[in-house]
Amino acid sequence: MDRQFSSSPSSKSCGCAERRRGKRNAYIALGSNVGDRVAMIEQACKEMDSRDIRVKRTSSLWETEPMYVLDQNRFVNGACEVETDLEPLSLLDQLQDIEKSMGRQKLIEKGPRNIDLDILLYEDERVDHERLKIPHIGIPEREFVLRPLAELIPHKSIDSSKPWKLVQDYLNELPPSSEPLSTLTPIRSSVEPLNALKPTRKTQVMAILNITPDSFSDGGIHTPDSLRDTIMAYVRGGATIFDIGGQSTAPGTLEVSAQEEADRVLPVIKLIRSLPETRDVAISVDTYRASVAQAAVEAGADIINDVSAGLLDPEMFSTMARSGKTVCLMHMRGNPSTMSKLNGYPDGLIPTIARELLERVAAAEAAGIRRWRIILDPGLGFAKVGEQNLQLLRHFEELRSWPGLEGLPWLVGSSRKSFIGKVTGVPKPMDRVFGTAATVASAVQGGADIVRVHDVVEMGQVVKMADAIWRY
Repeated sequence: MDRQFSSSPSSKSCGCAERRRGKRNAYIALGSNVGDRVAMIEQACKEMDSRDIRVKRTSSLWETEPMYVLDQNRFVNGACEVETDLEPLSLLDQLQDIEKSMGRQKLIEKGPRNIDLDILLYEDERVDHERLKIPHIGIPEREFVLRPLAELIPHKSIDSSKPWKLVQDYLNELPPSSEPLSTLTPIRSSVEPLNALKPTRKTQVMAILNITPDSFSDGGIHTPDSLRDTIMAYVRGGATIFDIGGQSTAPGTLEVSAQEEADRVLPVIKLIRSLPETRDVAISVDTYRASVAQAAVEAGADIINDVSAGLLDPEMFSTMARSGKTVCLMHMRGNPSTMSKLNGYPDGLIPTIARELLERVAAAEAAGIRRWRIILDPGLGFAKVGEQNLQLLRHFEELRSWPGLEGLPWLVGSSRKSFIGKVTGVPKPMDRVFGTAATVASAVQGGADIVRVHDVVEMGQVVKMADAIWRY
């Protein structure tokens, strides 16, 4: 991981085959500042899994300035919880062997490295060895260690002699950093990653491309003859992500087969990937079917956008995990046919949405989806009616900062929805441009990282203005 956490290899053998009975939990620091930093960390996690060091959960990734040796690239740091039956020194041997197999060369002390793996904690044990100190001596002083660790175990004690002092306590005691740290969520190498806690970040515009005859506002519009011109207009309008859907989720619409959905979506993905002007944009597939998501990823999609957050297809989370792609999990109840009736929130709208999203995030992580690959969507119009959508926009910042959800990026999709029509008195979805503009501005003010829109040119201008006002 970080420049301070390197462990010197030793010629002594520590018994790589040495194991203890039963699985034990350990916490590993992850870091990189050379090459594709996220790819390096993800490769290291795969290597751990392949060696029976099972990665159970991961923190977000945090981008940080270098320390000590300042003339080097910014670091990406994180942490993971692993399950292993290796003894601490044997675990260290395996981690160092992974670093070596990935081509790490230690040329400068605390200098650049493509991958850095260090043991932070191992159960509640203390280790005092010439090669290994557990708990790691740098934990209490390093924000780039404490922040990811606090996401995993905020209420765990580091020092057994001070069981009352928890990871979160150490983090709270650190002096404010000159530049607040932000999480980093990758989308595609050619697209700026999401920095959900960076005040000056730009809001990404996601263009909706519904390749369906029955979508509520744009069904049947995007035909093969018009599609190329539409795509080019959206790129000129500022879209950096295209969200392609082949199955309408509007209430009362018929469900098509997975094959028909794929037949609608895949040619569009291939078209976007074939155009020189759009080769660098990100592509999202809007589907709740695992088979369609898998086919879309193979065709070139970068994001799997599931309105059900894995609830409508039991294979979705495992498919997402295998793909290694970024995913969007939306809050919804029931299915598109029943969701409008499931709009009771007796414990409060925001607390309930937060609790139910926390459950979906936990299920995603348990399936092997990395936390740094998760985007959330509050689900405007899905199991929420009328005033509930306005309340959600009003209190969106509260939802973003809910304990356990902090640092995750958010997508907001309000475009042309019925609650806008009810407020403005505009019956036709295509005419709800001005009402949509107000909701988009509200979403940016509340902290949205991505806005999902139909009217890309107009909303691109709204986003630029809203960013200029609130993202300064």
